[in-house]
Amino acid sequence: MIAFRAVAAMGERVRGRALVAKDGFSARYDLDRVKGVFSRPEHRLAGQSYVDRILVLDAAKGGVATAWMLHEMTTRGVMPAALVLNRVNPIMVQGAAFAAFTMISGFAVDITALVPNGALVEVDPSDPPCLRILATP
Repeated sequence: MIAFRAVAAMGERVRGRALVAKDGFSARYDLDRVKGVFSRPEHRLAGQSYVDRILVLDAAKGGVATAWMLHEMTTRGVMPAALVLNRVNPIMVQGAAFAAFTMISGFAVDITALVPNGALVEVDPSDPPCLRILATP
């Protein structure tokens, strides 16, 4: 098992398969929130399902619409299991809190370069928050 400490986190401890890309995350512009897939053609994960996956991405993008979109996705059950970001913005934090969604951010390393796509990972928001790689594909 390999663990990476983060600066900040919220939500519940979750386990799942990682969906990893050195790309940003915007619930408004990157996702088809009905079908549960990345829909922006330029996104590195275009066409892939994010439902019940732990998204490991570079940075939060977007504004206020992202906050209510995370909540709307949660109420419909078309949601990632967790969001892991190198960098987060205050709007994404508000959105995750509003949606009661697990999120972790602020690593000393580029987390997108160290987590293999498809790895079984655990997001633990307790003190200290960390991301654990439990098994690789």
